Amino acid sequence: MKIKEWPTSERPREKLQLQGAGFLTDAELIAILLGSGRRGQDVVSFARQLLTDFDGIGPLLSATPEQLLSCPGIGPARVTQLQVVLELSRRYLQWQLQRQDGFTEPAMVKDYLTTQLRHQAREVFVVLLLDSQHRLLRYQELFHGTINAAPVYPREVLKMVMQYNAAAVILAHNHPSGVAEPSQADQRVTDRLKKALGLIDVALLDHFVIGSGAPVSFAERGLL
Repeated sequence: MKIKEWPTSERPREKLQLQGAGFLTDAELIAILLGSGRRGQDVVSFARQLLTDFDGIGPLLSATPEQLLSCPGIGPARVTQLQVVLELSRRYLQWQLQRQDGFTEPAMVKDYLTTQLRHQAREVFVVLLLDSQHRLLRYQELFHGTINAAPVYPREVLKMVMQYNAAAVILAHNHPSGVAEPSQADQRVTDRLKKALGLIDVALLDHFVIGSGAPVSFAERGLL
């Protein structure tokens, strides 16, 4: 049965109009985004298949173009659609953090950092520069490493802080292995940067580690 033959209340577009986006499943949202299915499969079934193949909406939206193109029914145009959704979500979160006291809300910060870092294939060390009201001045990917290491140089962090006249800093990095538990090396780097920032009277508010599960906060762990 084609979607246009479904009961009106079950069609994704009509359901969106009647009930709102929050009532749609992940598959229904993806179906609206894609617009059509593939040969022998309606768009909702196709969306469900994609979510199954990628193990959820997060891995689907953060998949590389090569991974997406390997799926039957996904071409360059659909890769672009999926990439745009992820980038829009990143920019929306960044906009919220720039205009509000977003960094007083740990959950919002974790969501933002997760969208930025979870898809990275190698370790990336990030500095978030904040003003005196803890609003975001700049997100900067400062160091890139191999699959399990990124060299961190305090002088580069201090240079960035001085350039933007930041009053506070949040650090973050990802663990491509998927395990977000901080290592002893992570703790040593954090201690070095905290001391260096203290010399110029800039507060280190937190250091987040992003893995495949829930992000880990140094501040919440009492490690700062």
